[in-house]
Amino acid sequence: MTEQNPRWLTSDERRVWLRLSALMELLPAALDAQLQRDADLTKTAYLTLAMLSEEPTRSLRMSELGARSNASPSRISHVVSRLEKDGWVRREKSPCDGRGQVAILTDAGWDKVVASAPGHVERVRQLVMDPLDPEDLGRLDAVMVKLLDVLDPDAKFAATALARQV
Repeated sequence: MTEQNPRWLTSDERRVWLRLSALMELLPAALDAQLQRDADLTKTAYLTLAMLSEEPTRSLRMSELGARSNASPSRISHVVSRLEKDGWVRREKSPCDGRGQVAILTDAGWDKVVASAPGHVERVRQLVMDPLDPEDLGRLDAVMVKLLDVLDPDAKFAATALARQV
């Protein structure tokens, strides 16, 4: 493919792309709005708390937390700093090697994620799950796996790794 011969989208492909593009803008904004309004959290902050809450030790290395939260190292560091200021997370040196840092969910952080989760899950249901029947969900899942394989072939983000496990 050269710039002289671009592969233009067909009318069907263009329609799908425009719809997907709109979805990529509208869905994160709608989820963020609910979390901001109801929990005073960003989507990334909520996901960070949720990932920590799912661990038996309520802790993860910062690098692993970033991967599970789909956040870059600088982004996860910024988010964890804000969560530390709120008293929901604390950082410690890794007990394994003393070099890396571990983010640990505090009791207050646990309470925050427990209080925030029901409203967020309900909004996810309203916006994504409820409009789709089981066949739609199966097709959407298959499409997402294909796209994740292209976008994240090394499965650096948790969503991609999870998609490959099933």
